[in-house]
Amino acid sequence: MKEVNLSTLVPLLGSIVLGGCSCSEKSPDPRANILLILADDMGFSDLGCYGSEISTPNLDSLAVQGMRMTQFYNAGRSCPSRACLLTGLYPHQAGIGDMTKNDHLPAYGGRLHDSCATLGEVLKLAGYNTYMVGKWHVGDDSLVRPKQRGFDKTYHLTGGAGNYFRLEQYRPNTSVRMFENNTSVIPDTTAYYRTNDFTDHALQMLEDEKKEREPFFMYLAYTAPHWPLHALPEDIERYRGKYMAGWDTVRAHRFKKQIDLGIFSPSVKLPPRADDIPLWDTLSQEEKEKWDLRMAVYAAMVDRLDQNIGRIIAKLREMGELDNTLILFLSDNGGCHEGTKHISEYLKKTGTTGTANSFDGYEKPWAYVSNTPFRMYKHWTHEGGIATPFIARFPSFIKTNSMCHVPLHIIDIMPTVLELTSIDYPEVFRGVRLFPLQGISIIPFLKGKSDYGEDHHVLFWEHEGNRALRKGDWKIVSLFDMENNRHGKWEMYNMRTDRTELNDQFEQFPVISSLMTGWYDKVARELRVVSFDSIRIRRKEHEKNSI
Repeated sequence: MKEVNLSTLVPLLGSIVLGGCSCSEKSPDPRANILLILADDMGFSDLGCYGSEISTPNLDSLAVQGMRMTQFYNAGRSCPSRACLLTGLYPHQAGIGDMTKNDHLPAYGGRLHDSCATLGEVLKLAGYNTYMVGKWHVGDDSLVRPKQRGFDKTYHLTGGAGNYFRLEQYRPNTSVRMFENNTSVIPDTTAYYRTNDFTDHALQMLEDEKKEREPFFMYLAYTAPHWPLHALPEDIERYRGKYMAGWDTVRAHRFKKQIDLGIFSPSVKLPPRADDIPLWDTLSQEEKEKWDLRMAVYAAMVDRLDQNIGRIIAKLREMGELDNTLILFLSDNGGCHEGTKHISEYLKKTGTTGTANSFDGYEKPWAYVSNTPFRMYKHWTHEGGIATPFIARFPSFIKTNSMCHVPLHIIDIMPTVLELTSIDYPEVFRGVRLFPLQGISIIPFLKGKSDYGEDHHVLFWEHEGNRALRKGDWKIVSLFDMENNRHGKWEMYNMRTDRTELNDQFEQFPVISSLMTGWYDKVARELRVVSFDSIRIRRKEHEKNSI
């Protein structure tokens, strides 16, 4: 994409940059290890170091020993975010313009295609030992399992979710399986809990790594705290009753803590409670106890996730590799508003929330707390859907207890890893020409750079018709109207003064809004985005013809 210098017209916008890896500096240690940890459906404020009341001492410690980013973005939902993370491309370029449904369109194949290379594949070419543990969710057929996409040792879950205490189908025509390398395995469910199980396998891989001379890359993708709400009784007990004050009170406490921590300035405004979330005091005592339990279980899942990350950190310390390992932590999307009652009915689940025979979610009221202070949820491209906590630790050049407020994106992780390891991204891989990387290396920002300079990183989102583009301080965003199968109107916000998206200025600044929508359309064409109303019509016609 060409650079468009608009400094004489709109100084605040700067010039557009899309595509290409900016790798200006070489790492002082090109053989560093990399540990990339991904949480599932965790909201922006769910860690103690991002404002939460949930106990997360291990992640909080990583933040104190490293850097937190306050404007780091994912792609808004599981499959697209994982595609971006693994390839350094936008999800449409990687073949996952939506989820894992194959729409037989170039950008909507439902799996990673051959015009992209994964972190595992690129690092393996450079002699790294590559490990993958957890949720894959970028294609389940045998050609795109992690073992086939660059990982030496793997232990992965197919599908997007499932029971934490045993393997169990949770939707009609949905397969939930575990694979160790390419062999299907059934875990021993005696004292089994999935978050612990993933960590057990990661620890075994790290133990085996002690015998190796080469550095390692580990991609550890937990399913926690994605629904169903399943947690161990001792973890749940620590949180029972702590949420009886209600969602508005918890949210207000989190927001105050965020300001005290310096994540937001005191000028940031907290949006009002959404109209479809009831006032806590209008609930009966029985309803309050039900909602308290839901959030207690969710908190227990986050707590257990943190405990397991602590086990990984302890192992790296034992190996003498902790300070030679770049550790990155983030979430794949914002807190999840989805209800699970329809799934529970399919499974005929009637157990108490948190137990193996239940299938529950914490739904909009608590997702709205998880995403404090933002609006909206997973799926959408308002800040609540795409903003993630992001923690980086690497003592060689990341200052302790530092914070970065620059807007960056999940597509930036691949270029960052390549710069750290002094690896060149291939133009051709396995005989196929690759799309060029779309992100930039964030190493300058990890070293303390506080702005882009003259060139602003252009960030793009499209998921199921929900659209956004951010350029410098400006962001345009649009909701898709599922009921009427059409795109909603554009909104535009100044992120410097209105991060919580309360003051729509689309009509107020027509020149800027026209430039922004023009850029969105240009990028969408380059990425082969198909209008979601057309996708839905196409799917209905396919279903009709299949009958």
